[in-house]
Amino acid sequence: MSANIRPSGVFDVTYSQDISLNRTRTDKILSNGLFLVLLVIPLLAADGPLGLNIIPQAWIGLIVRIAIFVIAVQGLNILVGYTGQISLGHAAFVAVGAYSAAILTRQLGFSFWAALPTAALFTGLVGLLFGLPSLRVKGFYLAMATLAAQFIIPWLIRYPLADLTNGSRPLEVPVPTLGPLSFAHVSAFYYIAVPLSVFLMLAARNIIRTRVGRAFISIRDNDLAAELLGINVFAYKLQAFFLSALYAGVAGVLIAFNDNSLSLDKFTLGLSIEFLAMLVIGGAGFSLGPLFGVTFVNVLNQEIIPNRLIPALGGVLPQLLPFIDRINIISALSPLLFGLILVIFLILAPRGLAHRWEIFKIAWKIRPFSH
Repeated sequence: MSANIRPSGVFDVTYSQDISLNRTRTDKILSNGLFLVLLVIPLLAADGPLGLNIIPQAWIGLIVRIAIFVIAVQGLNILVGYTGQISLGHAAFVAVGAYSAAILTRQLGFSFWAALPTAALFTGLVGLLFGLPSLRVKGFYLAMATLAAQFIIPWLIRYPLADLTNGSRPLEVPVPTLGPLSFAHVSAFYYIAVPLSVFLMLAARNIIRTRVGRAFISIRDNDLAAELLGINVFAYKLQAFFLSALYAGVAGVLIAFNDNSLSLDKFTLGLSIEFLAMLVIGGAGFSLGPLFGVTFVNVLNQEIIPNRLIPALGGVLPQLLPFIDRINIISALSPLLFGLILVIFLILAPRGLAHRWEIFKIAWKIRPFSH
């Protein structure tokens, strides 16, 4: 949206300028500067090499978690936001990437750098398998078909593959290394997760500008019209499932090596629903939607709700509801508040935070005539 609107007097003179992601010098400076700031953040923490305590150490872990989840939700955005195919089994694909990478490194002697693309490609192939029902069903029925992955894949990991995955027991994952360098500490792993997340976000943004991406959008808007225009709808749907699962596989690998331990409790149906909630809040169909949604939900669940809202409401609600045990009220507050905020977003901002951000940028670019 806002990329097609520029201040008066700013125009393209070459084809390379027309197809570039950052069309003005200001956009290039801001994007490159923001990336450099992200790279500097771990150096300002207490555990950094400089020994500074400007940035709280907890922020480093939070940013790494956000970066990993952005990759997973970006894959879901390709499938749901751009292609219009609902998926309720995204966490299961993340589990495939995590466990396949762990097996490759533990059993077959792969390094982290070889296990990452191998596990991602394998997860993409699994996504192709569960994308086959999209040939015959769509909408609610496709959601139910993808929900099957959320039950089939954990069952396979827990029982038939228990010798490789430890079943329901935790599975230890080795620390990623690069020669003498070890990425055991979260500040070191930061330099794997964050640059990879930025790269995959840019890759997703470029994919949508290609012929494949335009086919995805046409299928989302009207799959019958797209087929009449000569688009192979089923083939492009399978490509969307493959790319979505591939992104989920990358996120799963990063989760496995960041935590150094795997358990099926991390990849439940609740996580799949949380991925969808992040996409809805951030804005489905926008390249920055996953970033906004993941950041908002993680900050909300880890900072605002437990540290501010629950202490404030925990002292008031037990007095208003004396017939309910105080412990039950406190334990129910977190999911209730999260669900309430999600409903508010669906009502007030159905297109998400990214849509509001685009409106703000357009208003800024055409000032003082934004009315």
